[in-house]
Amino acid sequence: MKRWVIRAGSLLLLIGLGVLFKVYVLTPDPIPVSVVTVERGRVEATITNSRAGTVKARQRAKLSPEIGGRVAKILYRKGDHVRAGDVLLRLQDDSQQAAVQMAERELAVVQVKRERACLEAARAEREFLRHQQLKERDLISTDLLDKYENLAQITQVSCKQTQAEISRARSAIIEAKAELEKTVLRAPFNGVVADLDIEVGEWTTPSPPALPIPPVLDLIDPSSIYISAPMDEVDSAKIKLGQPVRITLDPFPGQQYEGHVRHIAPFVLDVEEQNRTVEIEVELVDQAFASTLLPGTSADVEVILSVKNQVLRIPPSTLFEDNKAFVVERGMLSTRTVDIGMRNWDFVEVLGGLSEGDHVVTSLDQEELVEGARVVLRASSETR
Repeated sequence: MKRWVIRAGSLLLLIGLGVLFKVYVLTPDPIPVSVVTVERGRVEATITNSRAGTVKARQRAKLSPEIGGRVAKILYRKGDHVRAGDVLLRLQDDSQQAAVQMAERELAVVQVKRERACLEAARAEREFLRHQQLKERDLISTDLLDKYENLAQITQVSCKQTQAEISRARSAIIEAKAELEKTVLRAPFNGVVADLDIEVGEWTTPSPPALPIPPVLDLIDPSSIYISAPMDEVDSAKIKLGQPVRITLDPFPGQQYEGHVRHIAPFVLDVEEQNRTVEIEVELVDQAFASTLLPGTSADVEVILSVKNQVLRIPPSTLFEDNKAFVVERGMLSTRTVDIGMRNWDFVEVLGGLSEGDHVVTSLDQEELVEGARVVLRASSETR
Protein backbone atom coordinates (compact mmCIF):
# COMPACT_ATOMS: atom_id res chain seq x y z
CA MET A 1 0.00 0.00 0.00
CA LYS A 2 2.79 2.33 0.88
CA ARG A 3 4.51 1.54 -2.42
CA TRP A 4 1.34 2.34 -4.33
CA VAL A 5 0.99 5.67 -2.52
CA ILE A 6 4.62 6.50 -3.21
CA ARG A 7 4.24 5.61 -6.88
CA ALA A 8 1.05 7.65 -7.22
CA GLY A 9 2.66 10.65 -5.53
CA SER A 10 5.71 10.37 -7.80
CA LEU A 11 3.48 10.21 -10.84
CA LEU A 12 1.54 13.29 -9.74
CA LEU A 13 4.81 15.08 -9.09
CA LEU A 14 6.07 14.23 -12.56
CA ILE A 15 2.80 15.40 -14.13
CA GLY A 16 2.98 18.67 -12.19
CA LEU A 17 6.57 19.19 -13.22
CA GLY A 18 5.60 18.52 -16.84
CA VAL A 19 2.80 21.06 -16.68
CA LEU A 20 5.09 23.62 -15.11
CA PHE A 21 7.74 22.89 -17.73
CA LYS A 22 5.21 23.38 -20.53
CA VAL A 23 3.81 26.56 -19.01
CA TYR A 24 7.05 28.24 -18.04
CA VAL A 25 9.52 26.78 -20.54
CA LEU A 26 7.75 25.63 -23.72
CA THR A 27 4.92 28.20 -23.84
CA PRO A 28 6.15 31.51 -25.43
CA ASP A 29 5.86 34.77 -23.55
CA PRO A 30 2.71 36.86 -24.21
CA ILE A 31 3.11 39.30 -27.11
CA PRO A 32 2.89 42.97 -26.08
CA VAL A 33 0.38 44.75 -28.33
CA SER A 34 -1.11 48.23 -28.65
CA VAL A 35 -4.87 48.55 -28.79
CA VAL A 36 -7.69 51.04 -29.15
CA THR A 37 -11.17 50.73 -27.72
CA VAL A 38 -14.15 50.62 -30.03
CA GLU A 39 -16.23 53.67 -29.10
CA ARG A 40 -18.92 55.86 -30.57
CA GLY A 41 -18.09 59.14 -32.24
CA ARG A 42 -18.09 61.17 -35.45
CA VAL A 43 -17.19 59.68 -38.84
CA GLU A 44 -16.93 61.69 -42.04
CA ALA A 45 -16.86 60.79 -45.72
CA THR A 46 -14.20 62.97 -47.30
CA ILE A 47 -12.14 63.44 -50.44
CA THR A 48 -8.75 65.13 -50.63
CA ASN A 49 -6.76 66.99 -53.24
CA SER A 50 -4.73 64.84 -55.62
CA ARG A 51 -1.76 67.24 -55.43
CA ALA A 52 -0.86 69.97 -52.99
CA GLY A 53 -3.05 73.05 -53.13
CA THR A 54 -1.76 76.63 -53.12
CA VAL A 55 -2.65 79.76 -51.21
CA LYS A 56 -3.53 82.53 -53.68
CA ALA A 57 -4.99 86.03 -53.76
CA ARG A 58 -7.87 86.96 -56.04
CA GLN A 59 -6.61 90.53 -56.19
CA ARG A 60 -2.90 90.56 -56.91
CA ALA A 61 -1.32 93.03 -59.29
CA LYS A 62 2.24 93.18 -60.54
CA LEU A 63 2.64 96.81 -61.48
CA SER A 64 4.93 98.98 -63.59
CA PRO A 65 4.59 102.58 -64.85
CA GLU A 66 2.99 102.97 -68.27
CA ILE A 67 6.00 104.83 -69.64
CA GLY A 68 9.74 104.61 -69.19
CA GLY A 69 11.62 106.98 -66.96
CA ARG A 70 13.86 107.46 -63.94
CA VAL A 71 12.31 106.91 -60.52
CA ALA A 72 12.10 110.19 -58.60
CA LYS A 73 10.24 109.08 -55.47
CA ILE A 74 9.03 105.87 -53.79
CA LEU A 75 6.25 106.49 -51.30
CA TYR A 76 5.64 102.93 -50.00
CA ARG A 77 7.94 100.03 -49.18
CA LYS A 78 7.54 96.26 -48.66
CA GLY A 79 4.90 95.46 -46.07
CA ASP A 80 3.23 98.87 -46.22
CA HIS A 81 -0.57 98.98 -46.43
CA VAL A 82 -2.00 101.22 -49.14
CA ARG A 83 -5.43 102.44 -50.19
CA ALA A 84 -6.87 102.40 -53.69
CA GLY A 85 -5.61 105.49 -55.55
CA ASP A 86 -2.55 106.05 -53.35
CA VAL A 87 0.58 107.07 -55.25
CA LEU A 88 3.13 104.26 -55.00
CA LEU A 89 5.98 105.88 -56.92
CA ARG A 90 6.71 108.84 -59.20
CA LEU A 91 8.97 109.15 -62.23
CA GLN A 92 10.84 112.30 -63.18
CA ASP A 93 8.25 114.40 -64.98
CA ASP A 94 10.03 117.60 -66.06
CA SER A 95 9.21 117.16 -69.76
CA GLN A 96 5.60 116.18 -69.03
CA GLN A 97 5.13 119.19 -66.74
CA ALA A 98 6.58 121.45 -69.45
CA ALA A 99 4.19 119.95 -72.00
CA VAL A 100 1.22 120.73 -69.75
CA GLN A 101 2.39 124.33 -69.26
CA MET A 102 2.92 124.77 -72.99
CA ALA A 103 -0.56 123.46 -73.75
CA GLU A 104 -2.08 125.79 -71.15
CA ARG A 105 -0.25 128.79 -72.64
CA GLU A 106 -1.37 127.79 -76.10
CA LEU A 107 -4.94 127.81 -74.81
CA ALA A 108 -4.46 131.31 -73.40
CA VAL A 109 -3.13 132.57 -76.77
CA VAL A 110 -6.04 131.02 -78.67
CA GLN A 111 -8.53 132.53 -76.22
CA VAL A 112 -7.10 136.02 -76.86
CA LYS A 113 -7.18 135.37 -80.59
CA ARG A 114 -10.82 134.30 -80.35
CA GLU A 115 -11.75 137.40 -78.38
CA ARG A 116 -10.20 139.61 -81.06
CA ALA A 117 -11.79 137.66 -83.94
CA CYS A 118 -15.23 137.75 -82.34
CA LEU A 119 -14.94 141.50 -81.65
CA GLU A 120 -14.10 142.06 -85.33
CA ALA A 121 -17.06 139.84 -86.31
CA ALA A 122 -19.43 141.87 -84.11
CA ARG A 123 -18.12 145.11 -85.54
CA ALA A 124 -18.47 143.83 -89.11
CA GLU A 125 -22.05 142.76 -88.34
CA ARG A 126 -22.91 146.24 -87.09
CA GLU A 127 -21.35 147.85 -90.18
CA PHE A 128 -23.35 145.55 -92.42
CA LEU A 129 -26.64 146.41 -90.64
CA ARG A 130 -25.87 150.13 -90.82
CA HIS A 131 -25.13 149.96 -94.57
CA GLN A 132 -28.24 147.86 -95.09
CA GLN A 133 -30.32 150.71 -93.69
CA LEU A 134 -28.52 153.14 -96.02
CA LYS A 135 -29.27 150.88 -98.97
CA GLU A 136 -32.95 150.89 -98.06
CA ARG A 137 -32.83 154.69 -98.58
CA ASP A 138 -30.82 154.27 -101.79
CA LEU A 139 -27.85 156.09 -100.30
CA ILE A 140 -25.28 153.36 -101.22
CA SER A 141 -24.84 150.94 -104.05
CA THR A 142 -25.63 147.25 -103.99
CA ASP A 143 -21.98 146.37 -104.56
CA LEU A 144 -20.93 148.25 -101.42
CA LEU A 145 -23.60 146.51 -99.36
CA ASP A 146 -22.41 143.12 -100.67
CA LYS A 147 -18.88 144.04 -99.63
CA TYR A 148 -19.93 144.70 -96.01
CA GLU A 149 -22.10 141.59 -95.94
CA ASN A 150 -19.20 139.46 -97.14
CA LEU A 151 -16.88 141.00 -94.52
CA ALA A 152 -19.40 140.21 -91.78
CA GLN A 153 -19.64 136.57 -92.89
CA ILE A 154 -15.84 136.16 -93.08
CA THR A 155 -15.25 137.59 -89.60
CA GLN A 156 -18.06 135.42 -88.21
CA VAL A 157 -16.33 132.32 -89.65
CA SER A 158 -13.04 133.47 -88.10
CA CYS A 159 -14.77 133.77 -84.73
CA LYS A 160 -16.15 130.22 -85.01
CA GLN A 161 -12.76 128.93 -86.18
CA THR A 162 -11.03 130.26 -83.10
CA GLN A 163 -13.65 128.50 -80.96
CA ALA A 164 -12.61 125.21 -82.60
CA GLU A 165 -8.97 126.09 -81.92
CA ILE A 166 -9.84 126.57 -78.25
CA SER A 167 -11.43 123.10 -78.13
CA ARG A 168 -8.31 121.65 -79.72
CA ALA A 169 -6.07 123.47 -77.22
CA ARG A 170 -8.12 122.12 -74.34
CA SER A 171 -7.80 118.60 -75.76
CA ALA A 172 -4.04 119.14 -75.94
CA ILE A 173 -4.05 120.04 -72.24
CA ILE A 174 -6.00 116.87 -71.43
CA GLU A 175 -3.53 114.82 -73.46
CA ALA A 176 -0.52 116.47 -71.79
CA LYS A 177 -1.99 115.87 -68.34
CA ALA A 178 -2.67 112.24 -69.26
CA GLU A 179 0.99 111.84 -70.19
CA LEU A 180 1.92 113.49 -66.90
CA GLU A 181 -0.32 111.04 -65.02
CA LYS A 182 1.58 108.14 -66.61
CA THR A 183 4.62 109.17 -64.57
CA VAL A 184 2.64 108.28 -61.43
CA LEU A 185 2.02 104.67 -60.36
CA ARG A 186 -1.14 104.36 -58.23
CA ALA A 187 -2.60 101.47 -56.23
CA PRO A 188 -5.54 99.92 -58.11
CA PHE A 189 -7.03 98.54 -54.86
CA ASN A 190 -6.49 98.37 -51.11
CA GLY A 191 -3.60 96.06 -50.34
CA VAL A 192 -0.11 95.38 -49.05
CA VAL A 193 3.11 95.95 -50.95
CA ALA A 194 4.49 92.42 -51.25
CA ASP A 195 7.60 93.21 -53.27
CA LEU A 196 9.49 96.23 -54.60
CA ASP A 197 12.10 95.70 -57.29
CA ILE A 198 13.34 99.23 -58.00
CA GLU A 199 14.98 102.14 -56.19
CA VAL A 200 15.09 105.91 -56.53
CA GLY A 201 17.33 106.91 -59.43
CA GLU A 202 16.90 103.65 -61.33
CA TRP A 203 15.38 103.54 -64.80
CA THR A 204 12.19 101.63 -65.60
CA THR A 205 11.08 100.60 -69.06
CA PRO A 206 7.52 99.57 -69.96
CA SER A 207 6.95 96.09 -71.29
CA PRO A 208 6.67 96.04 -75.11
CA PRO A 209 4.10 93.72 -76.74
CA ALA A 210 4.98 89.99 -76.54
CA LEU A 211 8.11 90.73 -74.47
CA PRO A 212 7.39 90.47 -70.72
CA ILE A 213 9.54 92.56 -68.40
CA PRO A 214 9.56 91.95 -64.62
CA PRO A 215 7.24 94.38 -62.79
CA VAL A 216 8.66 96.86 -60.32
CA LEU A 217 6.03 96.35 -57.61
CA ASP A 218 3.81 93.51 -56.41
CA LEU A 219 0.57 94.47 -54.65
CA ILE A 220 -1.64 91.93 -52.83
CA ASP A 221 -5.09 92.37 -51.32
CA PRO A 222 -4.94 90.28 -48.09
CA SER A 223 -8.72 90.24 -47.83
CA SER A 224 -8.94 88.18 -51.05
CA ILE A 225 -6.89 85.16 -49.92
CA TYR A 226 -8.17 81.73 -50.95
CA ILE A 227 -6.82 78.23 -51.59
CA SER A 228 -6.76 76.60 -54.99
CA ALA A 229 -6.70 72.80 -54.87
CA PRO A 230 -6.68 70.19 -57.67
CA MET A 231 -9.20 67.38 -57.09
CA ASP A 232 -9.21 64.10 -58.99
CA GLU A 233 -11.70 64.11 -61.85
CA VAL A 234 -13.38 60.94 -60.50
CA ASP A 235 -14.47 62.97 -57.45
CA SER A 236 -15.71 65.99 -59.40
CA ALA A 237 -19.39 64.93 -59.32
CA LYS A 238 -19.29 64.71 -55.50
CA ILE A 239 -18.13 68.29 -54.95
CA LYS A 240 -20.77 70.97 -54.44
CA LEU A 241 -20.60 74.69 -53.72
CA GLY A 242 -20.73 75.51 -50.02
CA GLN A 243 -19.52 72.11 -48.81
CA PRO A 244 -17.45 72.31 -45.60
CA VAL A 245 -13.73 71.83 -45.94
CA ARG A 246 -10.90 71.02 -43.56
CA ILE A 247 -7.60 72.71 -44.41
CA THR A 248 -4.04 72.01 -43.31
CA LEU A 249 -1.14 74.34 -44.05
CA ASP A 250 2.54 73.43 -44.19
CA PRO A 251 3.67 76.37 -41.99
CA PHE A 252 1.22 75.27 -39.25
CA PRO A 253 1.77 71.52 -38.71
CA GLY A 254 -0.84 69.76 -36.61
CA GLN A 255 -3.38 72.57 -37.06
CA GLN A 256 -6.65 72.30 -38.99
CA TYR A 257 -8.76 75.18 -40.26
CA GLU A 258 -12.37 75.32 -41.40
CA GLY A 259 -13.44 76.52 -44.81
CA HIS A 260 -15.98 75.98 -47.57
CA VAL A 261 -16.01 75.41 -51.33
CA ARG A 262 -16.53 78.74 -53.09
CA HIS A 263 -15.89 77.87 -56.75
CA ILE A 264 -15.60 74.76 -58.90
CA ALA A 265 -13.85 74.98 -62.26
CA PRO A 266 -16.22 74.38 -65.20
CA PHE A 267 -13.70 72.14 -66.96
CA VAL A 268 -11.26 69.28 -66.33
CA LEU A 269 -7.60 70.21 -66.54
CA ASP A 270 -5.76 67.84 -68.86
CA VAL A 271 -2.00 68.20 -68.46
CA GLU A 272 0.35 65.72 -70.07
CA GLU A 273 1.88 63.16 -67.66
CA GLN A 274 -0.48 64.21 -64.85
CA ASN A 275 -3.81 62.96 -63.61
CA ARG A 276 -6.78 64.90 -64.88
CA THR A 277 -8.04 67.23 -62.19
CA VAL A 278 -10.74 69.77 -61.40
CA GLU A 279 -9.61 72.94 -59.64
CA ILE A 280 -11.68 74.13 -56.70
CA GLU A 281 -11.39 77.36 -54.73
CA VAL A 282 -11.75 77.24 -50.96
CA GLU A 283 -12.24 80.14 -48.56
CA LEU A 284 -11.28 79.98 -44.89
CA VAL A 285 -13.93 80.77 -42.30
CA ASP A 286 -11.41 82.80 -40.29
CA GLN A 287 -10.76 85.65 -42.72
CA ALA A 288 -8.56 87.47 -40.22
CA PHE A 289 -6.21 84.48 -40.15
CA ALA A 290 -6.48 84.03 -43.92
CA SER A 291 -5.22 87.58 -44.46
CA THR A 292 -1.95 86.61 -42.74
CA LEU A 293 -1.19 83.75 -45.14
CA LEU A 294 1.48 84.20 -47.78
CA PRO A 295 0.43 83.50 -51.38
CA GLY A 296 2.31 80.48 -52.69
CA THR A 297 2.06 78.55 -49.40
CA SER A 298 1.28 74.84 -49.81
CA ALA A 299 -2.05 73.62 -48.45
CA ASP A 300 -4.05 70.39 -48.32
CA VAL A 301 -7.83 70.38 -48.63
CA GLU A 302 -10.24 67.74 -47.35
CA VAL A 303 -13.80 68.20 -48.61
CA ILE A 304 -16.37 66.80 -46.16
CA LEU A 305 -19.08 65.07 -48.19
CA SER A 306 -21.23 63.72 -45.34
CA VAL A 307 -21.10 63.17 -41.57
CA LYS A 308 -22.40 60.56 -39.12
CA ASN A 309 -22.38 61.18 -35.37
CA GLN A 310 -22.37 58.69 -32.49
CA VAL A 311 -21.54 55.63 -34.58
CA LEU A 312 -19.08 52.84 -33.71
CA ARG A 313 -15.67 53.63 -35.18
CA ILE A 314 -12.09 52.41 -35.32
CA PRO A 315 -8.94 53.77 -37.00
CA PRO A 316 -8.44 52.38 -40.53
CA SER A 317 -4.91 51.29 -39.51
CA THR A 318 -6.46 48.51 -37.38
CA LEU A 319 -7.77 46.66 -40.46
CA PHE A 320 -5.83 44.20 -42.58
CA GLU A 321 -6.73 41.97 -45.53
CA ASP A 322 -10.45 41.61 -46.31
CA ASN A 323 -11.36 44.09 -43.55
CA LYS A 324 -10.24 41.82 -40.71
CA ALA A 325 -9.14 42.98 -37.26
CA PHE A 326 -7.48 41.40 -34.22
CA VAL A 327 -9.48 41.66 -31.00
CA VAL A 328 -8.04 40.91 -27.54
CA GLU A 329 -10.30 38.53 -25.61
CA ARG A 330 -9.19 37.12 -22.23
CA GLY A 331 -5.55 37.72 -23.06
CA MET A 332 -5.72 36.02 -26.45
CA LEU A 333 -6.13 37.19 -30.04
CA SER A 334 -9.23 36.46 -32.05
CA THR A 335 -9.84 37.45 -35.64
CA ARG A 336 -12.99 39.35 -36.57
CA THR A 337 -14.32 40.28 -40.01
CA VAL A 338 -15.57 43.86 -39.78
CA ASP A 339 -18.52 45.15 -41.76
CA ILE A 340 -17.55 48.77 -42.53
CA GLY A 341 -19.47 51.80 -43.71
CA MET A 342 -18.34 55.40 -44.08
CA ARG A 343 -14.61 56.00 -43.81
CA ASN A 344 -11.87 58.61 -44.09
CA TRP A 345 -8.19 58.91 -43.18
CA ASP A 346 -8.90 58.95 -39.43
CA PHE A 347 -11.84 56.63 -38.80
CA VAL A 348 -13.88 53.79 -40.23
CA GLU A 349 -17.55 53.30 -39.34
CA VAL A 350 -18.22 49.85 -37.85
CA LEU A 351 -21.52 48.34 -39.02
CA GLY A 352 -20.91 44.86 -37.65
CA GLY A 353 -18.32 42.41 -36.38
CA LEU A 354 -17.25 44.51 -33.39
CA SER A 355 -18.99 45.76 -30.27
CA GLU A 356 -18.57 48.88 -28.23
CA GLY A 357 -15.75 48.40 -25.73
CA ASP A 358 -13.84 45.78 -27.75
CA HIS A 359 -10.07 46.16 -27.72
CA VAL A 360 -8.72 46.19 -31.28
CA VAL A 361 -5.01 45.75 -32.00
CA THR A 362 -3.28 48.67 -33.71
CA SER A 363 0.30 47.28 -33.82
CA LEU A 364 -0.23 45.12 -36.91
CA ASP A 365 3.42 45.31 -37.95
CA GLN A 366 4.29 42.43 -35.55
CA GLU A 367 4.79 39.19 -37.53
CA GLU A 368 3.96 36.93 -34.53
CA LEU A 369 0.32 38.07 -34.40
CA VAL A 370 -1.86 35.05 -35.19
CA GLU A 371 -5.23 33.72 -34.14
CA GLY A 372 -5.10 32.42 -30.57
CA ALA A 373 -1.76 34.06 -29.66
CA ARG A 374 -1.37 35.12 -26.02
CA VAL A 375 -0.94 38.87 -25.71
CA VAL A 376 -0.49 41.52 -23.10
CA LEU A 377 -1.59 45.14 -23.52
CA ARG A 378 1.46 47.28 -24.08
CA ALA A 379 -0.41 50.55 -24.31
CA SER A 380 -4.10 51.24 -24.37
CA SER A 381 -5.53 54.34 -26.06
CA GLU A 382 -9.08 55.45 -26.70
CA THR A 383 -10.36 56.33 -30.16
CA ARG A 384 -10.60 60.06 -30.65
